[in-house]
Amino acid sequence: MRASEYRFNTTWRIEAPLPTVWDAIHDTASWPQWWTCVERVIEVETGASDGVGALHRYTWKGRLPYRVRFDMRVTRVERFVLLEGIASGDVEGSGRWQFSSHDDITTVRYQWRVRTGRGWMNLLAPIARPLFKWNHDYVMQQGGEALAKRLNARLVGIEHSS
Repeated sequence: MRASEYRFNTTWRIEAPLPTVWDAIHDTASWPQWWTCVERVIEVETGASDGVGALHRYTWKGRLPYRVRFDMRVTRVERFVLLEGIASGDVEGSGRWQFSSHDDITTVRYQWRVRTGRGWMNLLAPIARPLFKWNHDYVMQQGGEALAKRLNARLVGIEHSS
């Protein structure tokens, strides 16, 4: 793996019904209302009724002093099970949300496989890699906490790996 390639995995465990969690994640247009690291989501293309083919433009801001902007094309939707997309822009690669539930706990797994597309990020990658990971983990930590709050649910746990 090159220095500019990243593989992040995040797991959220939320004490909330799977359909409720699914609806909140599937409705990316509402993310800026509850996930403060998501500054903007613009729908560029609508896609099919299930969302496949939709194209959204995202602007994200973590703790570090830069923003990440990219387009995400939805490539696969399996209701209550899976959402997948392909990213292009400041980062290029793929993202996958996987959903499952057991008892009253919904588990959401997010896999982010990207490479950076901005010159300064690629240049700094060999030394800034731990900071980029820390920033990504912060964004996902904040997202899990904010989702639980939005759903008036208990966040049972968050795990990060790369």
